[in-house]
Amino acid sequence: LLFIVSKSKKIINNFVSLSTKLIGMRRILNILITILLVCVTATAQPKHEIRATWLTTLGGMDWPNNKATSTEGIRRQQQELCDILDRLKEANFNTVMLQTRLRGDLIYPSTIETFPEALTGKTGKNPGYDPLAFAIEECHKRGMELHAWIVTIPAGNNRQVKLLGKHSVVKKYRQICKQHDRAWFLDPGHPKTADYLSNIVREIVTKYDVDGIHFDYIRYPENAHRFPDRDTHRKYGKGKDLKQWRRENITNIVRRLYSEVKQVKPWVKVSSSPVGKFKDTSRYSSLGWNAYETVYQDAQGWLKEGIHDALFPMMYFKDNHFYPFVLDWKENDNGRWVVPGLGIYFLSPKEKDWPLDEMSRQLYFTRQSGLAGHAFFRNKFLMDNVKGILDEIQHVFYSTPALIPPMTWQDSIAPSAPTLPTYEKQAEDSIKLSWDVSKDNHDLSVVYHLYASNTYPVNTNDAQNLMLTSIKENTITLPNKKKYFAITSADRYGNESTPVAFNHPNKTEIPILNQGNKLILPESENIQEVLICNSIGETILRTKVQNEISLELLPKGFYLVYTFNKEEKKTFAGTILK
Repeated sequence: LLFIVSKSKKIINNFVSLSTKLIGMRRILNILITILLVCVTATAQPKHEIRATWLTTLGGMDWPNNKATSTEGIRRQQQELCDILDRLKEANFNTVMLQTRLRGDLIYPSTIETFPEALTGKTGKNPGYDPLAFAIEECHKRGMELHAWIVTIPAGNNRQVKLLGKHSVVKKYRQICKQHDRAWFLDPGHPKTADYLSNIVREIVTKYDVDGIHFDYIRYPENAHRFPDRDTHRKYGKGKDLKQWRRENITNIVRRLYSEVKQVKPWVKVSSSPVGKFKDTSRYSSLGWNAYETVYQDAQGWLKEGIHDALFPMMYFKDNHFYPFVLDWKENDNGRWVVPGLGIYFLSPKEKDWPLDEMSRQLYFTRQSGLAGHAFFRNKFLMDNVKGILDEIQHVFYSTPALIPPMTWQDSIAPSAPTLPTYEKQAEDSIKLSWDVSKDNHDLSVVYHLYASNTYPVNTNDAQNLMLTSIKENTITLPNKKKYFAITSADRYGNESTPVAFNHPNKTEIPILNQGNKLILPESENIQEVLICNSIGETILRTKVQNEISLELLPKGFYLVYTFNKEEKKTFAGTILK
């Protein structure tokens, strides 16, 4: 908290300057109050939040630097990825969007496209292992999700297409490709384009245990007004307006890909990264660069129709190019996730040399506005800790772990709670925890989340108590650093069961104040009122002290008891165990 408060003056001063430019002096006071509240409460970390990074493989920009040209090269390439994942895990990230399709090539052994140059230094050369399978396994070991990031419409520039040779989609399916601004693109208006992309998506979802499919560049390219598709429009447009026809082409592709992913594995999340401004808002212009009008992405329409689980809009802006458009996404999320993509590469002196406080403001604002999380572009700037950004994230914003929110629109039934929890003290101050496996309503695999605290009962709504996430086994040995432990199960959709405690306090540690259905209070002439709360602090009963307080109507469970004196001072008195 002191660390946050020490930074608050600079944040507030910068925000005053920003606010003056944006909206004038009359609203600055309200903004300052909001910022102060955020600074004070920033240590209350959310339990559910998507914390993602884009890991770029094109040209090895984020990974890999080492080429897989020998056994030792494979080992170094794999270790490089493990080192990246370790750092992300340490900073409490939970989602990696790994670039799986680059520019008409794929990082896994595919029957559709060949390997990219980035893996071995030579296009089409097999790296000697399956990078996608390896990345998925390593992410899951660390309790992180892996989303296969697919660059959809681009097929490569002239150099890339030439290197791909006979393996290029341009050579194999020339009829669905268009050349535009010295590069090649799939033609969204050609019916076989959706077929081609569908084959890639089905291959990935069928062969690999990915947690998500993430579409990038699922739109028309820049300078779309010059895109050479008038012949396709004449053939397939059915007299529709060109702009609306293009918009429908992209939406039709999205609809089909979403449907096919859900047919194969309904728990796999489908998302994309649209242009950061959807369209002009009532007060702020997009200055001619937006998703809806410029590149024909009806991304908010995808959320409304329910053919996307999440959007990661590329919010690589600041000032009034950022804040109003973030709120526009939030106001139109239709109950799905919106996760702003933050352009941390602009912190680099080689880019726009933004101050670190710019990213701090954006992180505070998006969290306070109730968006589903954050995503960062690109991962290298996290690893390089440009201007201390990774330190800021790890120690201020992500100081505790977080779970990915449940995908309740797909499934909302939690698995059964773990049973027969066993707590065993081991040698050298360690403990062994074990439990019987839980069952899911779809008979899918489940994972377990472990919570620990020095107070009982363990509050599983408090992110500070989240010790380990996505445990696959039903037994674990760990250092005995906390007094009390609880476990929950979670399904592939993120639904979490009720918690089960491993151990309980004895009467010498925390007094149990009930005898059967009677509450026995400690003797004191100063007790005026009694407050009974459930294990997560919700008030069950508040009453004035009586000769006898009956607990007969209280359901079975564990409760906290507080007392109030004449001065309204609240004191913890003990517990009720029924």
